[in-house]
Amino acid sequence: MDQKIVTFGEIMLRLATPDYLRFNQVQQFNASFGGGEANVAVSLANYGLLVQFVTRLPENDIARACVSDLHKYNVGTEHIVYGGSRLGIYFLETGAVARASKVVYDRAHSSLAQIKPGMINWDEVFKGAKWFHWTGITPAVSQGAADVCLEAVRMANKLGVTVSCDLNFRKNLWKYGKTASEVMPELTDCCDVILGNEEDCEKVFGIQPEGFDAAATQGEVNAAEFESVCVQMQKRFPRAKKIIITLRGAVNANHNTWGGVLYADGTLYQSRRYDITHIVDRVGGGDSFMGGLIYGLIAFPSDNQKALDFAAAASCLKHTIYGDYNQVTADEVEKLMHGDGSGRVSR
Repeated sequence: MDQKIVTFGEIMLRLATPDYLRFNQVQQFNASFGGGEANVAVSLANYGLLVQFVTRLPENDIARACVSDLHKYNVGTEHIVYGGSRLGIYFLETGAVARASKVVYDRAHSSLAQIKPGMINWDEVFKGAKWFHWTGITPAVSQGAADVCLEAVRMANKLGVTVSCDLNFRKNLWKYGKTASEVMPELTDCCDVILGNEEDCEKVFGIQPEGFDAAATQGEVNAAEFESVCVQMQKRFPRAKKIIITLRGAVNANHNTWGGVLYADGTLYQSRRYDITHIVDRVGGGDSFMGGLIYGLIAFPSDNQKALDFAAAASCLKHTIYGDYNQVTADEVEKLMHGDGSGRVSR
């Protein structure tokens, strides 16, 4: 497919503790790269789509290693701008059973956090583009990042580019004096496709399913309960033609159920529910769902159910892969969609 897709956000150096160790136990970290919009870009490139990832990076060897890593997955980087002094970092302690995972951010004063309007030529970036994706993480980083994100979505709307967002509420990031509830509505108004989970919709817009408690799910989530969330979101943001909610039921840190619902034209579509009993790495799980969804909506434009099923299957596979990126092919996803989850050796 020759659809050009653009994603915009911050990519970071990921430093993760090995072997389920806690921060105070480690002598070394496993280093890789990741970030919401970059993770989506890698997924789409793996499915054979043309993708451009846009960000701001410092001019140093770590940033060059990051760009080289993106090139390995055929992600385009021609519109990355350079400046500032540092790449953001996040530290990950992977939880096990009853112990939850932890993330510590070290991204203050990063190159992306110091971005300003006018630094990116969006008219040039969007030449030939059909789709633009951003997440709620980007406007949480700084006022400048929020302003540039708004600059991008407005240009995308002007040029007729489809806009999608993953609401991705991160309470630990909104530190520059604005709240998500103040900043996100204007950005979300510009979106054609909106994805989130129950916490995103509640914390940012005050919209929630009645009587739902994520902590009490024990892995059992009633997808139909979320139709009211979708209806309320579409009423709040009438431009959006599709509202998607991811549904995670947590038995413990290693065992989740996973799926999603898609609401469009008054119809609620429900994916298969996956029982993921031995999670390798759930970081990037939502991004892999978004990447699968964008691919599905492009590849199967008249089949919302198939697009949703592709997204859920893609994300199920991501939970088996270490690192932020979902390193699977479209054929592997479709194989799982059609019921082959046996894990037998492919010879």
